Amino acid sequence: MSSFDYKEELKKIPHKPGVYQYFDKDDVLIYVGKAKDLKNRVSSYFVNDRQLNAKTRVLVRKINRIAFTIVDTEIDAWLLENNLIKKHKPRYNVMLKDDKTYPWIVIKNEPFPRVQWTRKYIKDGSTYFGPYASVGMMHVVLDTIRELFPLRTCNLNLSPEIIAKGKYRICLEYQIGNCKGPCEGLQSKEDYDQNLANIKDILNGKISVVKTRIKEQLDEAVANLNFELAHQLKIKLDKLENYQSKSTVVSSSITNVDVFSIASDESIAFVNFLRVVNGVVIQTQTLEMKKRLDETDAELLQIAIPEIRNRYKSLSREIIVPFEIEVEGLPDYVKFTVPKLGDKKKLLELSLNNVAYFKKERMLQYEKLNPEIKTERLLTQMQKDLRLNVLPRHIECFDNSNIQGNYPVSAIVVFKDGKPSKKDYRHFNVKTVEGPNDFATMEEAVYRRYKRLLDEGQPLPQLIVIDGGKGQLGAALKSLKLLGIEKQVTVIGIAKRLEELFYPGDQYPLYLDKKSETLKVIQHLRDEAHRFGITFHRYQRSRKTFVSELENIPGIGKTSVEKLLREFKSVKKVKEATDDDLAKVLNKRQIKALREYFQ
Repeated sequence: MSSFDYKEELKKIPHKPGVYQYFDKDDVLIYVGKAKDLKNRVSSYFVNDRQLNAKTRVLVRKINRIAFTIVDTEIDAWLLENNLIKKHKPRYNVMLKDDKTYPWIVIKNEPFPRVQWTRKYIKDGSTYFGPYASVGMMHVVLDTIRELFPLRTCNLNLSPEIIAKGKYRICLEYQIGNCKGPCEGLQSKEDYDQNLANIKDILNGKISVVKTRIKEQLDEAVANLNFELAHQLKIKLDKLENYQSKSTVVSSSITNVDVFSIASDESIAFVNFLRVVNGVVIQTQTLEMKKRLDETDAELLQIAIPEIRNRYKSLSREIIVPFEIEVEGLPDYVKFTVPKLGDKKKLLELSLNNVAYFKKERMLQYEKLNPEIKTERLLTQMQKDLRLNVLPRHIECFDNSNIQGNYPVSAIVVFKDGKPSKKDYRHFNVKTVEGPNDFATMEEAVYRRYKRLLDEGQPLPQLIVIDGGKGQLGAALKSLKLLGIEKQVTVIGIAKRLEELFYPGDQYPLYLDKKSETLKVIQHLRDEAHRFGITFHRYQRSRKTFVSELENIPGIGKTSVEKLLREFKSVKKVKEATDDDLAKVLNKRQIKALREYFQ
């Protein structure tokens, strides 16, 4: 097996359809494969080599690098694999013959155009759609089209002059309903072109446009009581519902273009490059760029595009990019395109998907090796999301617990650099509040906490999170004002129901994306404060129940009760204890009194 760490490589690969490429120690491409699930397929080469044949085991031993490209569907992966094998001819791939390429559907450039399938792409003004991954799938598309919109299949010259001379007669195809007889002028050019327009929309994936047209015709037929026509149109609508449109990886309408996209953060950028020649993707690559200054994405692409084109000897006349850009040093004939829709837009989206995934995986690797990078990124994101002036390196969160006002306690948890600092957790027995008053309890806890920090000269947190809505937040702010530190810290409240964040003085709450890391940290704070508070609350309730129960026993005072509490933790364990166990804490007279009390 190869010397590279395949386990780390496998962690980067997603459970998505795509194409994988194996490179040897000289960075030469030696194998290209397709997969419905990239991770499962690539993993199969390394999990159990005994199941591999001899040739494949040799291939695996030579692998030194793995690259992959994600696509939308398994069919897209099939097409892209075909293109890459033909272009690069990897040593361990079975070579694909050019005369056995995938089929296309063509609308011929002629009067009353025929719709056919072909394996040859001829530049004669005809319109080509595809290619299709299998002949079977292509025939399903053709059969569906012909059933929905009858067109001629003969090879007659149907020029207006010849039709006018009446040289042709309708054939069996007309008799069985597969053709409407344009050869005898029984079908107008306008009607024929309308059918062609629907077919082109279907082949371009614009099925909803065709369905809207047919739905309008259906409504008109029903209004005119033409129920036979309405039934035929309803059948067409049902078939369109089950129709699947063509692949998006390749398009005959695109000749030779380069596609560039970029994804970046504060210190690093990733540029994806797709090369499209004669309508097919023949090369994919994602490159990494380290920022020297605070360069924008546009500035980075201005550097990357000439370098990558020169490296891969690209002479494409068109470059597809995600935004307007001017690049120096390129020939005058090169033009830039920012597509808004269509096949070029789909190619750009393919590039953007790949560069986004590559960036995500690479950043995860960086953060795994350098935890401080993740910490800085997380704190920077929190500062931005929560509109803070400084990084929230020190965060504290308050939560109250009680049962109908009994045994009220307050808990505080502390996070430093985005992680719990459990040695700094604190809890409070509420002293000044009687009855169930959450606001007053919060006011007391916040005041006591920061009064002590100020008295001891300890640093204040950058962010205080209050578990509760506007009422609890107002109570906390009142204590901060009493201490004169309300402008030195930021305090927010989080309401449980909709995870709303409240700021003092703001009428409307702040809503963060449910998947945002900032919200996850705040939720972790809230949940940790609740857990810590509930634990302490239960301990206090159990302790006070224990004390009140045992103090009723004659001859057992507070000191003995405290000793029993430390030794046995609960009344139940005291009842179950043997005389020898009780003798560690009580004398014989007290043991006898305890037994009589519980009997």
